[in-house]
Amino acid sequence: MTTAPRPRTSTRDPEELTRRLTAWLGARLPGAEAAGVTVPASNGMSSETLLFDIDHPRPPVASCALRLAADPAAYTVFPEYDMARQYRTLELVAGHTDVPVPRTLWLEEDPGPLGAPFLVMERVAGRVPPDVMPYTYEGSWLHAASDAEREHLEAATVGLLARLHDQLPASEAGFLALPGEGDALRRHVTAQRAYYAWVIDGLAPSPLIEAAFDRLERLWPREPGEPVLTWGDARIGNVVYDGFEPVAVLDWEMAALAPREVDLGWTIYLHRFFQDLTTGSGQRGLPGFLRRDRVEARYARLTGHTPRDMDFYTLYAALRHAIVMLRIAYRQAYFGEVAVPRDPDTLILHHGSLRAMVQGTYWEG
Repeated sequence: MTTAPRPRTSTRDPEELTRRLTAWLGARLPGAEAAGVTVPASNGMSSETLLFDIDHPRPPVASCALRLAADPAAYTVFPEYDMARQYRTLELVAGHTDVPVPRTLWLEEDPGPLGAPFLVMERVAGRVPPDVMPYTYEGSWLHAASDAEREHLEAATVGLLARLHDQLPASEAGFLALPGEGDALRRHVTAQRAYYAWVIDGLAPSPLIEAAFDRLERLWPREPGEPVLTWGDARIGNVVYDGFEPVAVLDWEMAALAPREVDLGWTIYLHRFFQDLTTGSGQRGLPGFLRRDRVEARYARLTGHTPRDMDFYTLYAALRHAIVMLRIAYRQAYFGEVAVPRDPDTLILHHGSLRAMVQGTYWEG
């Protein structure tokens, strides 16, 4: 199987970043240098990640991960990057739950040192289910695992969501409330509409995304429930595992106060996204893993809360993912990596499954 070149994620010079990082680090830890600076192969499409070791007689930790707000010159995925909000979220989760998150070290809000704000945290050793090639493909460590090992990983991962939602009082996370009118779910969807408007500003809109928003309104839950702190990007590709046990939950930039089902829908659909890609390539994938019925039942047993309106929330996840993918595709066009087709819906890799959700037929299969 052939794949398109991976979209560029930055216009920054790695050597220049290393030099500037060492200068910044030395000012906070005299005599320290940033050693072995690397950009992980799985570096995401949004914030950039740098991995480095601290060369110092008494470092606070040996290995670090640095999350750097996206380069404005790289046609960013999101309109803004609030690193202080991410840093505060990590501290909140660490202080109120037993959900494992990396130890936070420094927050730099001045864009001067590296060209944008950033945060530094301890690097946690382990392995992450890959996006490229997807962990559902033959050859990945998760695909090669036994059924019992995948069952353990699934149970432990759903347990992360259960503990996050149950252990952290929403009253402690007021800074994660989204602006606007209405309840937490209405504000969340309103924010997504605003994000979509930003993505298509001056460009072709997506009839499919707009149809999905219309379908959401028809499926709107009667009782969304009390909001909790949602992780936002709740998927196994954002978890570091030691063997099959979670040891660090990463990527909190989409955290917000919202109904529990926002996280559950994202977890379920993002796995199905990779599973659909896999079956579409002629492979079997992992059809028994992270199935919707299993995730919902396990979460209900752990929390006593039976997930509701999941057709709405899985559609919402697919819709949110489609907006991100449309932005990434338009960024590829900006850098000359792809041509914009006449039908912008074809830029959404999962347009077939999203259309089936809009039509109400996706979960029949």
